[in-house]
Amino acid sequence: MFFQQFLDIETEYRGYKKARFVVVPVPHEATTSYGTGAKRGPDAILRASRHIENFDEELGCEIYRQAPIHTLQPVAVKRLESRIAALLRDEKIPVILGGEHSLTTLGLKPIKKFYNNISVLQLDAHADLRDSYQGRKDSHACVMRRVLEICPAVQVGQRSISGEEWKFAKKTGQFRKIHWAGKLRALPEIVRQLSSNVYISIDVDVFDPGIVPAVGTPEPGGLSWYEVLEILKKVCSAKNVVGFDVVELSPRRDDLVSDFTVAKLVYKLMGYVS
Repeated sequence: MFFQQFLDIETEYRGYKKARFVVVPVPHEATTSYGTGAKRGPDAILRASRHIENFDEELGCEIYRQAPIHTLQPVAVKRLESRIAALLRDEKIPVILGGEHSLTTLGLKPIKKFYNNISVLQLDAHADLRDSYQGRKDSHACVMRRVLEICPAVQVGQRSISGEEWKFAKKTGQFRKIHWAGKLRALPEIVRQLSSNVYISIDVDVFDPGIVPAVGTPEPGGLSWYEVLEILKKVCSAKNVVGFDVVELSPRRDDLVSDFTVAKLVYKLMGYVS
């Protein structure tokens, strides 16, 4: 298989030594509960990225020239923690492309060791607060429960939650940090609840299905493109974003829109961080 780089950019801006961002494709899919295909997400994002405009009209620049981007070859899930740790030692910002959402915990563990006062911003249609699902504690449906065992988290865009998750969130106080899609609170509240260092995790089903339909567990409603960008922009301007992941794209042959939208989201977020 031909290995894809993120964006179609000049060689001088995609080497490891100069890179500020390092893209880490992880084509992992082990606990899918409905639609399949998340393991093909990283390749679809990389392929689409080579056809988006490198110039960003909002920021008024070609982001990669200010913050060069290196792309690793696909990383096996068992090696993800060590790869992220190495990137942090080299002062790189990791950008994990999934793959299913359970990857977030593996990426977060070395970041927690490297950075003090870390919290997670999750954008997602689902709460993902189950203790276990289908007999597995490492399920994508449990990822935020595992994250909360590592550090605090603020959740945005939710519109699906189980009774078990509801009770857990109420009992622990996490409920106050869930910002439901249908009634988002003011952005300052979201920013206030985050620590100085932030890791961002985006399950692309946070979007309205009309924007990104190619997901494994779609939910009606959801956030618009510009709502998501506004949240990310505000957080990045107020906090030190130390890494992020974008997960759960399940590409389809008849839907190029989702691939392009997610690729552009990754590039936009790089611009906000830099």
